[in-house]
Amino acid sequence: MTKIHCLQSKIVFMVANHLNGAVMPHFEVRIHEEELDGKVEPKLVLALTEALVKVYGERARSMAVVELFGIPRNRWGIGGVPAAVNAPIVSLNVREAALNLPGIADAPTQLIASITDAVVEVFGEFVRRHVTVYVVGVPAGRSGVGGEVDPPPAN
Repeated sequence: MTKIHCLQSKIVFMVANHLNGAVMPHFEVRIHEEELDGKVEPKLVLALTEALVKVYGERARSMAVVELFGIPRNRWGIGGVPAAVNAPIVSLNVREAALNLPGIADAPTQLIASITDAVVEVFGEFVRRHVTVYVVGVPAGRSGVGGEVDPPPAN
């Protein structure tokens, strides 16, 4: 059991944080601009970080990146009409390998539930049925930093 845990921690670190620190779990949140009032932003950033930590452990905290994108209500439509309801869309981009780590059963399901709960914690239960979560697994070699493929090919 200890070996799996140590292996899991090592894999999470290698998968989520390349030696140069460039590759991290990355949240992008699209939400009505009017919902962002200067007080909600730090709560949402913290809640989403905690959602990641809940699944991957404390080591993931320092690697989490959260970006909030406010979109004015009149520039957001659902069903062909401008949306009146708060319907946050959260995308989490992580290394594909992080979605299948030993010792973490069904990571995508856990992440979707944890992320949804985090958004509900900030905005209230009424928003739960409107929250959309995308967990995007980025295959090795399909991203880059500074013009270089990340992670670099193994030699």
